[in-house]
Amino acid sequence: MSDRAETDEAADERELGSRAPEFVKARRMLHLSWQVGVFVVGLAVVVAGIIMLPLPGPGWVVIFGGMAIWATEFVWAQLVLRWTKRKVTEAAQRALDPEVRRRNIILTSIGLVVIAAIVGFYLWKFGLVMPWKIEDQ
Repeated sequence: MSDRAETDEAADERELGSRAPEFVKARRMLHLSWQVGVFVVGLAVVVAGIIMLPLPGPGWVVIFGGMAIWATEFVWAQLVLRWTKRKVTEAAQRALDPEVRRRNIILTSIGLVVIAAIVGFYLWKFGLVMPWKIEDQ
């Protein structure tokens, strides 16, 4: 393992726990209020991301943003983000594999040929007429 990877892992281990300012952590009620505030703000961002999933907008990015907000205060969110980051990194490494790239290019090419065939058949059969304007033939 490289020195950088060991340093990154050590930094990840140190980062578990609350990142609230020290004067907030020193007062129990203030820290609890801080945690409630972080949870509510994170929840609002996650809910906005979930709403964006079927609608236009960067839903997953917003959801992970809400998780990052939670991760400033909650260990469980830090662990979820760490696991997600590891899985995304593994997927990126697999995507860079020449064999996987070749397979993806072949599958994309086949998909484009199928779509072109369907569009060509449609144009041959109906011409350049939208489906809602097709008259009975």
